[in-house]
Amino acid sequence: MVDTMTIVGVGLIGGSFSLGLKDRGLVRHVIGVSDTKASLEKALELGLIDEALPLEEAVRRSQLIYVAIPVDVTVPVVRQIMDLIGPSQIVADAGSTKLALCESLASHPLRSRFVATHPMWGTEYSGPEAAVHGAFAGRSCVICSKEDSAPDAVALLESLYTALGMNMVYMDANSHDMHAAYISHISHITSFALANTVLEKEKEDSAIFELAGGGFESTVRLAKSNPSMWLPIFQQNKEHVLDVLNEHIAQLRKFKSCLEKENYAYLRELMESANKIKRIIR
Repeated sequence: MVDTMTIVGVGLIGGSFSLGLKDRGLVRHVIGVSDTKASLEKALELGLIDEALPLEEAVRRSQLIYVAIPVDVTVPVVRQIMDLIGPSQIVADAGSTKLALCESLASHPLRSRFVATHPMWGTEYSGPEAAVHGAFAGRSCVICSKEDSAPDAVALLESLYTALGMNMVYMDANSHDMHAAYISHISHITSFALANTVLEKEKEDSAIFELAGGGFESTVRLAKSNPSMWLPIFQQNKEHVLDVLNEHIAQLRKFKSCLEKENYAYLRELMESANKIKRIIR
């Protein structure tokens, strides 16, 4: 049970985390921090937070400070928070990249009070209105560089995420960023690119949108994601994203070559190979 928790960033992830803990009686009082007054007002209205305060006062009053903001501002904000906390407080983040943040805190005297976490869940929506009950259930949560965090700090985050129905996974920050590039970041880039492809075609033929079905909608759904969140992710994880992009482009070229050369036997092999994903995703 957390007596008082601060959520820095009262949107999709922070808001859903707060709702989950409130639903289970795992937090008594939630303070919200945001640069946007409208977001705080909406978060209060929706019951995501109980109170809105400036960062310094919120940190002073909190046992746990949970940071769920775009990764480019996560680094300076977490460093600011770490300079404000005492040796019994805990700070955690929920960002999609970890190496830059962990490296920036490596020499901080209270580094052990920080836990690098990534709940592997999200939607294409953002803001307090996007927060939902039961968001994390059945998903995985990564804790990075566990050995650099104090056992009691890790234990608290583990207990909260487990109570929300999450499976815990452990890895170093660089491995996390590599895997995230392959299973998350490339999906968003592909969706953005496909949306732009279709939007270019739409200039010539508006009927394409009248014909778009469920398959197209599910594939391009992520293109509605907020660029303010995803551009910093691509910037921080550039090297891993480039690696997976090169492999993805190579795979696309195989499909293109099969069609150009009418090599339908190999095209079938490519599709059958792709079907193996059913062993993982059902």
